Amino acid sequence: MTNSTDNSTDVTHPATADMAVTESVSVAQASAHMESSTRNNSHSNDHNNSRKIRNAPYDHELQVLEGCDTLSKLWRQMCLSRGEKIAHREKAFGIWQSYSWLDYYHRGCDIGMALIELGLTKGDTVSILSEDNKEWLYCDMGICAVGGIPNGVYTTDSPDQLAYILNDSQSKFLIVENDEQLHKFLEIREQTPMLKKVIVFERKGLRSLEDEQVIFLDELYALGQSVDNALERFGSYIDQSTANDIRTLIYTSGTTGDPKGAILTHANVMFGLKTTTEVIEVLPTDEQLCFLPLCHVLERVVSVDVPIHRGCIVNFAESTETVFENMKEVSPNTFTAVPRLWEKMYASISNMRSDASAFNGWAFDQAIKAGHDHADTIMAGKTPTAGQRLRYEFWDKLVLRKIRDLIGMTNVRRATTGAAPISLDIIRWFHAIGVPIYEGYGMTESTGVISMNTQDAQMVGSVGKPLPHSQVRIADNGEILLKGGNVFAGYWNKPDKTADDLRDGWLHTGDVGEIRDGYIFITGRIKDIIITAGGKNVTPAAIESKLKFSPYISDAVVIGDKRKYLTCLIMIDQENVEKYAQDNQVMFSDFRSLCHAPEVIALIDDVVQSANATLAQVETIKRFRLIDVLLSPEDDELTATMKLKRNLVEKKHHALIESMY
Repeated sequence: MTNSTDNSTDVTHPATADMAVTESVSVAQASAHMESSTRNNSHSNDHNNSRKIRNAPYDHELQVLEGCDTLSKLWRQMCLSRGEKIAHREKAFGIWQSYSWLDYYHRGCDIGMALIELGLTKGDTVSILSEDNKEWLYCDMGICAVGGIPNGVYTTDSPDQLAYILNDSQSKFLIVENDEQLHKFLEIREQTPMLKKVIVFERKGLRSLEDEQVIFLDELYALGQSVDNALERFGSYIDQSTANDIRTLIYTSGTTGDPKGAILTHANVMFGLKTTTEVIEVLPTDEQLCFLPLCHVLERVVSVDVPIHRGCIVNFAESTETVFENMKEVSPNTFTAVPRLWEKMYASISNMRSDASAFNGWAFDQAIKAGHDHADTIMAGKTPTAGQRLRYEFWDKLVLRKIRDLIGMTNVRRATTGAAPISLDIIRWFHAIGVPIYEGYGMTESTGVISMNTQDAQMVGSVGKPLPHSQVRIADNGEILLKGGNVFAGYWNKPDKTADDLRDGWLHTGDVGEIRDGYIFITGRIKDIIITAGGKNVTPAAIESKLKFSPYISDAVVIGDKRKYLTCLIMIDQENVEKYAQDNQVMFSDFRSLCHAPEVIALIDDVVQSANATLAQVETIKRFRLIDVLLSPEDDELTATMKLKRNLVEKKHHALIESMY
């Protein structure tokens, strides 16, 4: 791989030439602003009381949509203009119920004005601890509209993690979904003296609760509705919002340490929204399914920001366990998911193929072959021949359309993957069945999106071209650097970390890659690069992706830094391996015994050897071990978006690693 910092590796859009560069944030200075704000007992109209964290403005035209320079103003305008049109759907008692844009606005007003009555002042943080639902969005936009700073917390976080985030963000209010999440707070109440009130969505299991610090959502609504001239006052707070105000605080997943609160301003969000919708088509008639955590930047962009701008309908999945069922019911037009979900879908269909009769299995294989032939031609930027088209149309009608129906992808026009690396084979397979997946690239610190492949501009194996009006370049060490209006304002109360990642206006992403023909290719993370005892540099991400293409492997961690050869820790896919064991009379009693069954070890060895056959000698896996405990986001080793925390996995399974050397 060739890396350079000369202009040949820059991807610069002309509109950035005169763009003012964002300067690094002094978080200490921002904290002083917040202290000034919280000392004021009233919600001041003086914008000097809020956190002002920009020293240089963006090009104004790049942060204005429909005449609005903040998301709050755009939200108000769109809610009022769309009125009774459907904004959200959510299931109640097994039936999908619809909620309008006016519901969105009025409930946001109720929440915002109630929090003002309870003592919220501009610049105060409000944390939201809930699964995805319409109330999450009502709270998010209501808080933001009155100058508060919404901050999402993962429902999988432990009480100790919750205490850390509440204290680090200096949250004044906490909003929780139910008794389970409330109990987390009650465990750490004494550790969070800054918290004024806790608001609970659901009364189930809490009807006898008497606690002066706790109120319920219906009480919050009633309080907001009792405020004199509530809608007028609510509108005045929105009018006071400026592009440089903080839109939200989003904590990183903490794969390399404690989570850091990334500060995103209205300018960041509006820039990202405007440039993203320049390169992808989003229709007001689009149906989509919300199921990724709303406290993650990806789902916030997809299910909050974009629908506000374009008017598409957001359907909330009942739970993470019902995503596939809800997919079939909603049949979305656009769908965004992390690689793990695409891998599970692929594995599920592969399992069904293994159970098919001889004829049906043959038909399936022929259909996939025709689909690959057709898709590879299109993905290469060429036009399929008449023969390719006819063969594809035949097998599409006979088999492929049924596969799409089975996974709820009948109406999908565009599917997107991001948040973690994905195997190219997975992308090719979904294109083959008629579900075009376009890989994108981004991070919390880039307000969600840095680059993306689209129907009009895609290159196989890349993560696409950078958003318009931004610049990407490759540093001498291979690191990907970004400059543009989507670069975040800094880390909350962490000036040293901010200075590490924001230098001379460039965001240092920590990712290693290269640029070819304007497209970004990611090869791994700087911190993950393995330097073997022989001095060879190996990026493990590509090797791990090859292994995860197998339906029998859910995750893999390649080991080998300062070692003579590479080894691997592997997490098997429980569902698929259990089915394999049952089909082949493999004896096991639990997950641990399944991992130790000789037949299962042989099965995974076949997968490893197949991957090795495609790798350079220095990249081949010499030995592997199966992690014999199931991991979930509640475990420290996994983030809420199912990314392994490599350093914690290596530390916890040190003995297993040493056994391979």
